[in-house]
Parts: sequence; structure tokens; C-alpha cells
Amino acid sequence: MLVGRKPCWRQLQASFFRLLCLIPTGFPVRSVDMQRATDNITVRQGDTAVIRCYVDDKFSKVAWLNRSNIIFAGQDKWSLDPRVDLITKGQLEYSLRIQKVDVYDEGSYTCSIQTKQQPKPSMVYLIVQVPANIYKMSEDMTVNEGSNVTLSCLASGRPDPLITWRLLNPSEPLDGEEYLDIIGIMRNQAGRYECKASNDVATPDVKYVNVIVNYAPTIKKTQSSEAQIGRMGSLLCEATAVPTPEFEWYRDDKRLSSSQNINIQVLGTSTILMIPSVTEEDYGKYTCVASNRLGVQNASLFLYRPGTGRDINGSACVSQSLWLFLACFACLLFKC
Repeated sequence: MLVGRKPCWRQLQASFFRLLCLIPTGFPVRSVDMQRATDNITVRQGDTAVIRCYVDDKFSKVAWLNRSNIIFAGQDKWSLDPRVDLITKGQLEYSLRIQKVDVYDEGSYTCSIQTKQQPKPSMVYLIVQVPANIYKMSEDMTVNEGSNVTLSCLASGRPDPLITWRLLNPSEPLDGEEYLDIIGIMRNQAGRYECKASNDVATPDVKYVNVIVNYAPTIKKTQSSEAQIGRMGSLLCEATAVPTPEFEWYRDDKRLSSSQNINIQVLGTSTILMIPSVTEEDYGKYTCVASNRLGVQNASLFLYRPGTGRDINGSACVSQSLWLFLACFACLLFKC
């Protein structure tokens, strides 16, 4: 570990003098070619940092320090860190190399030059950048419509990452940072939420959370019909709800169930009541009831004699639900 307590400048100079007196002479020095004292070196975590220092021409002594810690004195290594070594090319280069850089390596480094006249320390600050990483994310959740929801997305990185949110399908950017607050969540806000953390050090980190919104049934479509005696009659009822609704059919106050004279099919959020052979007694009002644990809704439908229909809801609904009629009709033929 290269870090240590930061000394005052006079103490650092005194340390240089004492240290450099111990280094054998004969290492030529004329000037130092490295970053100015105000310069920074920026390295990504896990990469190799090379802090360069060049010497030539006149005899002197050199050393590397990290804050108050001696790393190298001449060619002698004082640091126990195996990741640290020198890059020397003849007597011209005296550069410090740190492999697999980590955040605790960040700080100031000094290439200290002792000439016959005075010491010439040159400093550079090593900055270690860390890719954005989402380390805590809300788990998938199920909530009731109208409740308040808070989604969390905590991320680390150097520099601090920017956190953004999106609701997918369709894609919609949202205002939020580490926490995304949704006040009175509605059914159209259900879906997959994306959290992205980015700091331009590497590819952004992205994680997702699924939010299911429960709501009471709403009957969105009904289809009454006309039928001749002896022919098939059918009534259609469609609802939206989460969880998926359960359906019941009533004639007056009597609950209906599948029998020889009536066939009731439920396909997801739709139900169809089919009468294979209509009789005079079958004409009249029917009630479709959709329910789940959050609520219940019902709607009235009618089976009319031909020519007397008053509320059949138009041919458009018939065409839109044709697949449902065909499926149920096939089910009757094959006695499913």
C-alpha cells in the first residue's frame, strides 16, 4: 500500500536531504522531464500507471516517494508492494510503474532529484478512476394501483456516476437519481424500469426492475346478439384487470354454469356464453360479472329475437372478436 500521512513541505524537504545522503552517487542528472507539479495522471482501476522521470548529464541522487513513504531510493526498493517497479533505460529514465492500480494508490508522487546545489523534487498527482457499478437495486415488486412506490438504484464509481431512469415499452425517460418516487402509481405505469449508471470511465452499468400494478376489473367490451329459435346464440364479455379476473354469468338472479343447454368459455380476460340451440325461454337479459381481490364490475347483455335487437354494439365488435367466436365454436364441435 503506497499511501501515508501527508507531511508538511519543510518536513518533506528535510526527509529528502536525509534520504539522498544515503544514496550512492554516480546517477547522472541534468533535468527532470515529467509532469509539472500541477499535472495529473488519470488511470482506470486495474490498469497500469507509469509516472515518468528522465535524468541525465550531471551526477546526483534520485528517489521516488508517495506522500511520506519512500518507494525507491536510487535502485533500492523500499516498498514491499510487488505491483511497483522501476522503468530504467540506461541512465536516462527513472520512471515509476504501478500495475493493477487501485483506489488506495491515488495521491501525490514525487521524483526527488538531488543536485550539487539543491534538491529538485517534482510532483504529480495520480487519479484513479473506477467504472460505474450498481451495487444495490430494488427487487421486482407488485403493488396496488394508487399506492406510492419508491425504486432505488445505488451505484459507486470515481468520478461519481450519473444515474438515469427509463420506463420501457414504450421508452419513457423519468426524473430520478438514486431514488425514483412514483406518487399514486397508475396501471399504465406498470412495466420494466431501467436504471443506468454512467461516468464515462467504461460502458455504463444497467439493471432492471419489474413493477406489476394490481387494479380492479373494468369491463371494456360487451357483445349482445340476435338468434333465431333452434340456432346458436352467443354473448361476449371482455374485461381488463390485474390479477386476471374471474367471470360469472347470471340470468336474473340465477348463476349459470356450463350444461347441455349452455356452454361458458373463459379465454384469459374474455368470456363467452354460447347457447347451442336457442329456445323461447332463452331470450332476455344476462349479466356478466368480472371480479378479482381488488373489486368487481358487472355489465348487462341481451339475447334478442331477430329484428328486435336494440343493443348489439355494432358489427365492428363482431369482427374484432371473430377469433374468439371461432375458437369457442370449434371447442363446442369437438366437445372440449
